[in-house]
Amino acid sequence: MNDLIFTVKGESSSPAKFIAKTRNFQLVVDEPEDLGGTDENANPVEYILAGLAGCLNVVGHLVAKELDFTIDKLKIEVAGNINPDKLFGISNNERAGFKAINLKLIPETNAPIETLVSWLKIVQERCPVKDNLLNVTPIKINIEKQYAIQ
Repeated sequence: MNDLIFTVKGESSSPAKFIAKTRNFQLVVDEPEDLGGTDENANPVEYILAGLAGCLNVVGHLVAKELDFTIDKLKIEVAGNINPDKLFGISNNERAGFKAINLKLIPETNAPIETLVSWLKIVQERCPVKDNLLNVTPIKINIEKQYAIQ
């Protein structure tokens, strides 16, 4: 199968708010008021956590079908802790990203625990978002200056 390509484009509407478009959807990224935003929507790191949970949901249901059991409902709880000192230029003692991310998957299913243990192992191995968080992905950032027309 050929690579799938996903794209997001957007622009800032304030120093703390970014409006993105992907396919036919608009994503609003905003900070809480105590971080300079208007608290209109989730912030970038909350989107990462939601993306991880959403990916585990999709892969979890896919793998359950492959293992021939049904998940009636899958609750996912995810939390991550970040020290904001590097973000705000206070200190370089810690990294800017998550120090840890903890997840709890709570499937409603009749599958036995042995099946769920196998299911979890496969789901973790196949989740693209988890893979991106655990492994170095090359990121190339370019800048393009826009000149005002006079």
